[in-house]
Amino acid sequence: MIVWVLVFVSAYLLGSIPSAVWVGKIFYKTDVREHGSGNAGSTNTFRVLGFKPGLAVFLIDVAKGFAAVKLSEFLPIEHSGEIWEMVKIGLGAAAVVGHIFPVFARFRGGKGVAAMLGIVFGIHIWAALAAFGLWILIFTVTRIVSASSIIAGLFFPISLLLIFNEKSVALLIFSIVTAILLIITHKKNIKRLIDGTEPKFKKNVKM
Repeated sequence: MIVWVLVFVSAYLLGSIPSAVWVGKIFYKTDVREHGSGNAGSTNTFRVLGFKPGLAVFLIDVAKGFAAVKLSEFLPIEHSGEIWEMVKIGLGAAAVVGHIFPVFARFRGGKGVAAMLGIVFGIHIWAALAAFGLWILIFTVTRIVSASSIIAGLFFPISLLLIFNEKSVALLIFSIVTAILLIITHKKNIKRLIDGTEPKFKKNVKM
Protein backbone atom coordinates (compact mmCIF):
# COMPACT_ATOMS: atom_id res chain seq x y z
CA MET A 1 0.00 0.00 0.00
CA ILE A 2 2.84 2.38 0.86
CA VAL A 3 4.39 1.84 -2.57
CA TRP A 4 1.10 2.69 -4.28
CA VAL A 5 0.68 5.88 -2.25
CA LEU A 6 4.27 6.96 -2.93
CA VAL A 7 3.94 6.33 -6.66
CA PHE A 8 0.69 8.27 -7.02
CA VAL A 9 1.97 11.15 -4.85
CA SER A 10 5.12 11.19 -7.01
CA ALA A 11 2.95 11.44 -10.15
CA TYR A 12 1.15 14.43 -8.68
CA LEU A 13 4.45 16.06 -7.67
CA LEU A 14 5.85 15.49 -11.17
CA GLY A 15 2.82 17.21 -12.61
CA SER A 16 3.24 20.01 -10.08
CA ILE A 17 6.62 21.05 -11.49
CA PRO A 18 5.67 24.57 -12.67
CA SER A 19 8.07 24.72 -15.61
CA ALA A 20 6.60 27.92 -17.07
CA VAL A 21 6.78 29.71 -13.73
CA TRP A 22 10.28 28.53 -12.86
CA VAL A 23 11.76 29.14 -16.32
CA GLY A 24 10.25 32.63 -16.37
CA LYS A 25 11.33 33.60 -12.87
CA ILE A 26 14.80 32.02 -12.86
CA PHE A 27 15.98 33.03 -16.33
CA TYR A 28 13.85 36.06 -17.20
CA LYS A 29 12.77 37.46 -13.81
CA THR A 30 9.20 37.25 -15.11
CA ASP A 31 6.12 35.46 -13.84
CA VAL A 32 4.30 34.46 -17.03
CA ARG A 33 1.06 34.29 -15.04
CA GLU A 34 1.15 38.07 -14.77
CA HIS A 35 1.35 38.57 -18.54
CA GLY A 36 -0.43 37.50 -21.72
CA SER A 37 -3.24 35.07 -21.04
CA GLY A 38 -2.15 34.62 -17.43
CA ASN A 39 -1.79 30.89 -18.04
CA ALA A 40 1.26 29.02 -16.72
CA GLY A 41 1.75 26.93 -19.82
CA SER A 42 3.99 26.63 -22.85
CA THR A 43 1.74 28.67 -25.17
CA ASN A 44 1.78 31.71 -22.91
CA THR A 45 5.51 31.23 -22.38
CA PHE A 46 6.02 31.31 -26.14
CA ARG A 47 4.04 34.55 -26.34
CA VAL A 48 5.58 36.28 -23.33
CA LEU A 49 9.19 35.07 -23.31
CA GLY A 50 9.88 33.74 -26.80
CA PHE A 51 10.61 30.56 -28.72
CA LYS A 52 13.44 28.99 -26.71
CA PRO A 53 11.85 29.24 -23.24
CA GLY A 54 8.48 28.27 -24.71
CA LEU A 55 9.99 25.16 -26.31
CA ALA A 56 11.79 24.28 -23.07
CA VAL A 57 8.54 24.53 -21.09
CA PHE A 58 6.67 22.47 -23.69
CA LEU A 59 9.25 19.68 -23.61
CA ILE A 60 9.39 19.64 -19.80
CA ASP A 61 5.61 19.46 -19.55
CA VAL A 62 5.42 16.62 -22.08
CA ALA A 63 8.24 14.80 -20.26
CA LYS A 64 6.61 15.05 -16.84
CA GLY A 65 3.34 13.60 -18.17
CA PHE A 66 5.26 10.76 -19.83
CA ALA A 67 7.33 10.13 -16.69
CA ALA A 68 4.23 10.03 -14.50
CA VAL A 69 2.78 7.20 -16.59
CA LYS A 70 6.09 5.33 -16.51
CA LEU A 71 6.03 5.37 -12.70
CA SER A 72 3.61 2.46 -13.11
CA GLU A 73 6.66 0.26 -13.75
CA PHE A 74 7.44 0.47 -10.03
CA LEU A 75 4.10 -0.95 -8.93
CA PRO A 76 3.74 -4.61 -7.93
CA ILE A 77 1.16 -5.45 -10.59
CA GLU A 78 1.03 -7.40 -13.82
CA HIS A 79 2.18 -5.08 -16.59
CA SER A 80 -0.58 -5.89 -19.05
CA GLY A 81 -4.35 -5.98 -19.31
CA GLU A 82 -7.20 -3.65 -18.44
CA ILE A 83 -6.15 -3.03 -14.83
CA TRP A 84 -2.71 -2.05 -16.05
CA GLU A 85 -4.25 0.50 -18.42
CA MET A 86 -6.37 1.90 -15.59
CA VAL A 87 -3.34 2.31 -13.36
CA LYS A 88 -1.42 4.20 -16.05
CA ILE A 89 -4.43 6.43 -16.68
CA GLY A 90 -4.76 7.07 -12.95
CA LEU A 91 -1.13 8.13 -12.70
CA GLY A 92 -1.58 10.39 -15.71
CA ALA A 93 -4.65 11.94 -14.09
CA ALA A 94 -2.64 12.62 -10.93
CA ALA A 95 -0.02 14.40 -13.03
CA VAL A 96 -2.61 16.54 -14.80
CA VAL A 97 -4.15 17.54 -11.47
CA GLY A 98 -0.66 18.52 -10.37
CA HIS A 99 -0.12 20.56 -13.52
CA ILE A 100 -3.40 22.44 -13.15
CA PHE A 101 -3.09 22.81 -9.36
CA PRO A 102 0.68 22.73 -8.69
CA VAL A 103 1.66 22.59 -5.03
CA PHE A 104 4.96 24.30 -5.93
CA ALA A 105 3.25 27.36 -7.46
CA ARG A 106 0.41 28.12 -5.04
CA PHE A 107 -1.95 25.91 -7.06
CA ARG A 108 -1.97 28.28 -10.06
CA GLY A 109 -0.96 26.17 -13.05
CA GLY A 110 -1.68 25.67 -16.70
CA LYS A 111 -4.37 23.86 -18.69
CA GLY A 112 -2.43 20.62 -18.96
CA VAL A 113 -2.42 20.17 -22.74
CA ALA A 114 1.33 19.47 -23.07
CA ALA A 115 1.31 17.25 -19.98
CA MET A 116 -1.66 15.38 -21.41
CA LEU A 117 0.26 14.84 -24.65
CA GLY A 118 3.08 13.28 -22.63
CA ILE A 119 0.60 11.03 -20.86
CA VAL A 120 -0.87 9.85 -24.15
CA PHE A 121 2.66 9.18 -25.43
CA GLY A 122 3.20 6.99 -22.38
CA ILE A 123 -0.07 5.10 -22.84
CA HIS A 124 -0.53 4.85 -26.63
CA ILE A 125 2.36 6.31 -28.62
CA TRP A 126 0.78 5.86 -32.08
CA ALA A 127 -2.44 7.66 -31.15
CA ALA A 128 -0.32 10.39 -29.59
CA LEU A 129 1.70 10.81 -32.78
CA ALA A 130 -1.48 10.92 -34.86
CA ALA A 131 -3.05 13.58 -32.63
CA PHE A 132 0.15 15.62 -32.50
CA GLY A 133 0.50 15.40 -36.27
CA LEU A 134 -3.02 16.75 -36.66
CA TRP A 135 -2.22 19.51 -34.15
CA ILE A 136 0.75 20.58 -36.27
CA LEU A 137 -1.39 20.56 -39.43
CA ILE A 138 -4.21 22.64 -37.92
CA PHE A 139 -1.77 25.05 -36.31
CA THR A 140 0.14 25.51 -39.57
CA VAL A 141 -3.10 26.44 -41.32
CA THR A 142 -4.76 28.56 -38.62
CA ARG A 143 -1.88 29.71 -36.35
CA ILE A 144 -4.35 29.30 -33.46
CA VAL A 145 -3.10 27.11 -30.63
CA SER A 146 -6.46 26.62 -28.90
CA ALA A 147 -8.23 25.46 -32.06
CA SER A 148 -5.38 23.06 -32.82
CA SER A 149 -5.48 21.61 -29.29
CA ILE A 150 -9.25 21.17 -29.25
CA ILE A 151 -9.38 19.48 -32.65
CA ALA A 152 -6.44 17.20 -31.83
CA GLY A 153 -8.07 16.30 -28.52
CA LEU A 154 -11.35 15.41 -30.22
CA PHE A 155 -9.45 13.36 -32.79
CA PHE A 156 -7.78 11.26 -30.07
CA PRO A 157 -10.77 9.01 -29.23
CA ILE A 158 -11.79 8.87 -32.88
CA SER A 159 -8.33 7.62 -33.89
CA LEU A 160 -8.36 4.97 -31.16
CA LEU A 161 -11.69 3.62 -32.39
CA LEU A 162 -11.44 3.95 -36.16
CA ILE A 163 -7.72 3.82 -36.89
CA PHE A 164 -6.12 1.72 -34.16
CA ASN A 165 -9.13 -0.45 -33.34
CA GLU A 166 -8.45 -0.09 -29.62
CA LYS A 167 -10.27 -2.63 -27.42
CA SER A 168 -9.40 -1.31 -23.97
CA VAL A 169 -12.56 0.14 -22.41
CA ALA A 170 -10.48 2.08 -19.87
CA LEU A 171 -8.39 3.69 -22.59
CA LEU A 172 -11.43 4.58 -24.69
CA ILE A 173 -13.16 6.18 -21.70
CA PHE A 174 -9.95 8.05 -20.89
CA SER A 175 -9.74 9.41 -24.44
CA ILE A 176 -13.34 10.65 -24.32
CA VAL A 177 -12.85 12.26 -20.90
CA THR A 178 -9.66 13.89 -22.18
CA ALA A 179 -11.54 15.42 -25.11
CA ILE A 180 -14.29 16.69 -22.80
CA LEU A 181 -11.75 18.20 -20.37
CA LEU A 182 -10.04 20.00 -23.24
CA ILE A 183 -13.35 21.58 -24.20
CA ILE A 184 -14.08 22.57 -20.59
CA THR A 185 -10.65 24.11 -20.01
CA HIS A 186 -10.89 26.01 -23.30
CA LYS A 187 -14.39 27.46 -22.80
CA LYS A 188 -13.15 31.04 -23.03
CA ASN A 189 -11.09 30.20 -26.10
CA ILE A 190 -14.09 28.57 -27.77
CA LYS A 191 -16.16 31.70 -27.15
CA ARG A 192 -13.42 33.84 -28.70
CA LEU A 193 -13.17 31.43 -31.64
CA ILE A 194 -16.90 31.79 -32.25
CA ASP A 195 -16.63 35.58 -31.94
CA GLY A 196 -13.59 35.65 -34.21
CA THR A 197 -11.44 37.31 -31.54
CA GLU A 198 -9.12 34.43 -30.58
CA PRO A 199 -5.53 35.68 -31.11
CA LYS A 200 -3.31 33.95 -33.64
CA PHE A 201 0.23 32.93 -32.84
CA LYS A 202 2.60 35.54 -34.19
CA LYS A 203 5.08 34.33 -36.77
CA ASN A 204 7.65 36.84 -35.59
CA VAL A 205 7.84 35.49 -32.03
CA LYS A 206 11.20 36.39 -30.55
CA MET A 207 13.86 33.68 -30.57
